[in-house]
Amino acid sequence: MQKLALALAGTLIALNALAEPRSAAVPPANIPYFAANCANCHGTDGRAVSAIPPLAGRDRAYLEETMKAYKTGARPATIMHQLAKGYTDEEIAILAEYFAKQK
Repeated sequence: MQKLALALAGTLIALNALAEPRSAAVPPANIPYFAANCANCHGTDGRAVSAIPPLAGRDRAYLEETMKAYKTGARPATIMHQLAKGYTDEEIAILAEYFAKQK
């Protein structure tokens, strides 16, 4: 049941990402809010305490490369490949930098 709820939440987030037009840049003050979408699975500020990998403190280049691989379908996933398609490359870079700076 919990997996179904997570899948549903992820799908709703992906649909929201696709439905809302975004500007080219995320204002710095909005980055924590922007990154909050990831908290549904990866925990607050990327500090997951479950089977889902934490994002906090990971290498920025690794996070960015991984998200782009999900986006193109080069890396298989259960839900991330769908979610990643809702982000521009610039937004992926912003998220990767944000999570890399978290302790």
